[in-house]
Amino acid sequence: MVTPNPQKYTPSPEQAKVARNIINCKTGAYGANVSICEDCGTVHIHYNSCRNRCCPMCQAVPKEKWMDARREDVLDAPYFHLVFTVPDLLNPVICSNQKLLYDTLYHAASATIRELTEDSEHLGAKVGYIFILHTWGSEMNFHPHIHAILLGGGLTPDNHWKDNGENFFLPIQVISKVFRGKYLEELKKLWEEDKLVFHGTAEKFRNHYAFKELLDACYGTEWVPYCKKTFHDARSVIKYLGKYTHRIAISNHRIIRMDEETVTFSVKDYRNEGRWKELTLPRVEFVRRFLMHVPPKGFVRIRHYGLLCSRTKNKKLTLCRNLLGCKKYLSRLKNKEMPEVLELLYGINICVCKVCGGRMGKPQLKIPQRC
Repeated sequence: MVTPNPQKYTPSPEQAKVARNIINCKTGAYGANVSICEDCGTVHIHYNSCRNRCCPMCQAVPKEKWMDARREDVLDAPYFHLVFTVPDLLNPVICSNQKLLYDTLYHAASATIRELTEDSEHLGAKVGYIFILHTWGSEMNFHPHIHAILLGGGLTPDNHWKDNGENFFLPIQVISKVFRGKYLEELKKLWEEDKLVFHGTAEKFRNHYAFKELLDACYGTEWVPYCKKTFHDARSVIKYLGKYTHRIAISNHRIIRMDEETVTFSVKDYRNEGRWKELTLPRVEFVRRFLMHVPPKGFVRIRHYGLLCSRTKNKKLTLCRNLLGCKKYLSRLKNKEMPEVLELLYGINICVCKVCGGRMGKPQLKIPQRC
């Protein structure tokens, strides 16, 4: 990761914290665990990670543990992957009001699914779904959208299971119109209550008429949610979830090369059938784009709704399993310590010396005087 030039770009406190964490991750700045082999005396040092959710080096184990916990929530039923996105016209306003308008994305998408699935014309049942917010495109441009993993069936008001098999049961054009209406309705309400702020390229929308023109343009634009995939079994759902839940704007393997002035990384060219190509950016612009996707402090990116809501899922999912006659998939990693987790996931036994195969002594935590 290259360091931003403070003369050209001043990050927010949250962005600065992320940059500092990434720079210091696994360098010894956050301490180290030192263990000595009881047989050959070899010293093993493991530098601690920063554990920041935006760090590309700290997502593997949390992702696996999250996916493993979801094993207990899935059913042997159809699942669908929906994507809710908004027109680029709104990007400047959303960027200026991230927490408010990211929340609005969740509210509008959830209300759309709930209204349509409970309508007897489409399904007439209460379903479960998970939302995951992404704010980037392949080039790390600003592109807020929500990935929804939708259970393709649910409970009717009289507690019977109902689904439509592997056929998606909600018309995309209807989803588009309902979602557009609900998002713009909440946006307009926030504006009328004077809760929105306008910075940078959004400053022009401080003008009443300019903001009204923006709303009119958005109402006149076709919003394009889409359904990506049908899952055939519970295992494929769990595996697929991991591709989206703990992603960040860019992972290390996409960075091809860097020097003092530029960073080159691979991007998908969606204008050319999604083929990979190289993109080179000045180092400050690369860091600016990366930090643009740091979520607001305390913001929850993964949210559960309907049958998967934490308040009711145990009771409701048990009923669904009984009605479907399917088994409950058990967590493999629940209540396990990190050494056991690492051995189960990656076959790494940190209690065995890598040099002689002998027994490692208990790790001693070493914390630097200045972090």
